[in-house]
Amino acid sequence: MTFFPQRSEEITGAASEISPIVGDRVELQLLTTLTCNLKCTYCSLGVGDMVGSQGKVSYTIDVLDAFIKKHLASHEVYVTFYGGEPTLNLDFIKEVMERYPTFRFQLQTNGTLLDGLPDSVLANLSNILLSIDGGEEITDGFRGRGVYRQVVKNTQAVRDRMKGSFTARVTWSSESTSFEELDELADTFDYVYFQFVAGEGTYTPAAMEKKKAVITQLVDKFFSSKELYPIIPIMGVVRNKVLPTRATELYHGKTQCRVSTHILNVMPDGKIYPCPDMMYVPEMLQGNLIENWLKPSPLQPHPNMPCDTCEAQPWCRGNCLKNLYLAYVKNDSNYRTKVVEPICELVRFLGREIDRHNPQAWYAKAPLDVRKTLRDCEVYEYVEIMP
Repeated sequence: MTFFPQRSEEITGAASEISPIVGDRVELQLLTTLTCNLKCTYCSLGVGDMVGSQGKVSYTIDVLDAFIKKHLASHEVYVTFYGGEPTLNLDFIKEVMERYPTFRFQLQTNGTLLDGLPDSVLANLSNILLSIDGGEEITDGFRGRGVYRQVVKNTQAVRDRMKGSFTARVTWSSESTSFEELDELADTFDYVYFQFVAGEGTYTPAAMEKKKAVITQLVDKFFSSKELYPIIPIMGVVRNKVLPTRATELYHGKTQCRVSTHILNVMPDGKIYPCPDMMYVPEMLQGNLIENWLKPSPLQPHPNMPCDTCEAQPWCRGNCLKNLYLAYVKNDSNYRTKVVEPICELVRFLGREIDRHNPQAWYAKAPLDVRKTLRDCEVYEYVEIMP
């Protein structure tokens, strides 16, 4: 539960006594480019001036192959193509898919270019995460006029050619986001994953009450629906409460946020960081693809983080490590009080609302297909579960 020190022998590529990857699976998040065709107002790559700072990938597929053989050969690998907007470097996506036909692949995209993807790419994607912010007005307000309708249209256009799942990845920032908007997304896409935005000024008392009211409505519908209501954070919390070993078995009980355990974010220049939101922080450098070295994630649970004394710890397992690091390790009191503490309050509230419906009793009566999907949903591996 401490930070791993950066040792010289790790930087030079010598074998480390500590495995950089916890568990037998690894998510290789390949940033195909840091450029994008949209200018979203809250883009995390805007911090540290990362957005647009690197174009296409500067390493070769053989360099990637050498890294995988040295560090990931014994792991099950699933690749997430990320950006910027990853589809702006389609040739790289196709090249990786052709080289590694046994890997699983996911695409994180704004969806505006989705209809231009060839069948060979769509057929290989287990999941597409579509960045969307709620309903049409809110999404277009953050992303540009007409983006919401374009994303929905493009999803419908490729659905028959895409055998994997479509997940709406909602950055829940606006206090105006309603239950009806998120409910409509659940009808439009296979799954909805929402994450509370890490933005100061977002969590006013009025905004907190509005978010709690929406959470209550979502949880109520989850437990009253005859079929599984596909809201990933609710599904994940229910799973972890009903089947607590599922929160711990894959990655030795470590955080649900994958940055401390088994995700490698590879920038177009080959530098590796644990968190895509902290690629501007020099001390977060975890490895280098071109130099072919890798060390354990510098972003780890820390004694200063209050998670062990939190009521949500048994099923949350620690939320966003970036948030916790900034709030309790770097001791940014303003960020802690305006961002981290409100988000943790909302997560605890979500857990209490779920408990109000007795999830164990609900699960005992649920049809077998609902139990199976709740237990084994593959999308859990592609998002943090906790909002």
